[in-house]
Amino acid sequence: MITSLGQMAEAVRSSGIRKKIAVAWAQDPNTVGSLHRAVCEGFVEAFMIGRREKIINTCRETGADPDQFRIVDADDEKEAAEMAVAMTRSGEADVVMKGLVGTDKFLKAVMDKEKGLLPPKAVMSYVCAVEIPAYRKLLFITDTAVIPFPDLDQKVAMARYAVDMAHRFGIERPKVALIGASEKVSSHFPNTLDYSVMCKMAERGQIGGCVMDGPVDLFLACDPESVRIKGVDTPLAGDADILLFPSLESCNPFYKGLMLFGSGELAGMICGTAKPVVMMSRSESELSKYYCVALSCLMASQNL
Repeated sequence: MITSLGQMAEAVRSSGIRKKIAVAWAQDPNTVGSLHRAVCEGFVEAFMIGRREKIINTCRETGADPDQFRIVDADDEKEAAEMAVAMTRSGEADVVMKGLVGTDKFLKAVMDKEKGLLPPKAVMSYVCAVEIPAYRKLLFITDTAVIPFPDLDQKVAMARYAVDMAHRFGIERPKVALIGASEKVSSHFPNTLDYSVMCKMAERGQIGGCVMDGPVDLFLACDPESVRIKGVDTPLAGDADILLFPSLESCNPFYKGLMLFGSGELAGMICGTAKPVVMMSRSESELSKYYCVALSCLMASQNL
């Protein structure tokens, strides 16, 4: 079982795989640094799409060799996003990655009905694995970036994507915590009604390969002592692997708080697309971007 992001990256490095990544507007230092490391370690071939001179200058500033990349000229970030998605859709690349391009322009290219990477009627969602010193293992969190207010069907898809990712880390039956303000189902909190349906689906095997409970608060999800004190009977037992949040407004600040105040690092990607999509905040660290690249290679490979 993979228990840390470093161990995940090592599993990818030692597997012998080599994936091609098309990077949209690839001219910021953290993106260049993360791809430089992945290329040097042998598991990535990178197409850096953007302004050639700017990419070369950034390489020199960061100590990267521009000759290790395949640099593709693009006039602006919109064109860079469209080119990166087109290369991935055609099979020229295995993964598409967001560089400095704005999220709206990047997602517009990914979701384009004719030229994008989202299959018809598919649910697109974001799952990340977070490593923080304060928790004893990796936490998989969803949805931090894509769906503002997921309905029941979207929540089910979010759970399945997160479970699938946890399985790829070797967690046979991940514990899924459906996060709310308390452990009580109430019509005042519509998400808790969805959670009740989801727990029944998991019980019947419609959401397979996991243990699921909710609503639960963060203490019941992640702190065994709180479970003992409250006396709540939950199969999670304060040992959750996956946290599913009811809205982007609740999930996004939570994960950013872990990054800013909890010394966290993450590996995350968009799920539900035809090919892996790496999208993170432009302010994410070079290390987190490197882990995101390694994760995309893990999820793009069938033999890991």
